[in-house]
Amino acid sequence: MENKNNLSFELNNYVTNDDLLKDAENNKKKINNSTFLVRSSNKFLLNDSMIDKRNILVIDNFPIQFNKLIDKINVQLIKQKYNFQSNLNIKNYSLNLNTRTINKANKELKLTEREIDIIMFLKNKDKPQKIEVLQNQIWKYSSELETHTVETHVYRLRKKIKDKFKDNNFILSHEDGYFIG
Repeated sequence: MENKNNLSFELNNYVTNDDLLKDAENNKKKINNSTFLVRSSNKFLLNDSMIDKRNILVIDNFPIQFNKLIDKINVQLIKQKYNFQSNLNIKNYSLNLNTRTINKANKELKLTEREIDIIMFLKNKDKPQKIEVLQNQIWKYSSELETHTVETHVYRLRKKIKDKFKDNNFILSHEDGYFIG
């Protein structure tokens, strides 16, 4: 496929399980980051550790209308996004964006959408983030406004995490701002 760099999936034609496994082996990769469209007259025995079954879309009724193919790809990509959002690792926690919960050691804490936004924003930063940056990026407030919204939300989030998980070091304060420790 000529334009595959612009796609978040790959189109392949595998007739047997062996073809799929050989491709994975030859490319020295675990098949788990792309959606693979599989044309098959046989049922695949997807039991190999090289293959993440959630990323396999078996299409065995050919020819297929282009719009139906696009629909199937879209559904598969939505499923992948849902699965990805179900288990984001942050430090020794598991964050589920779909259920808005954070888990650690069989304990679960329900979070608000804004708390998720704070965690995701800080997770993706290498250095502490100033209150004004959080205010601007998460709440879309201008930096001229005098507000304690950020401090209040971070305080409440830190308290919830401390109460549930006994962790004082999840979100840390620094003279340069907040960060995930």
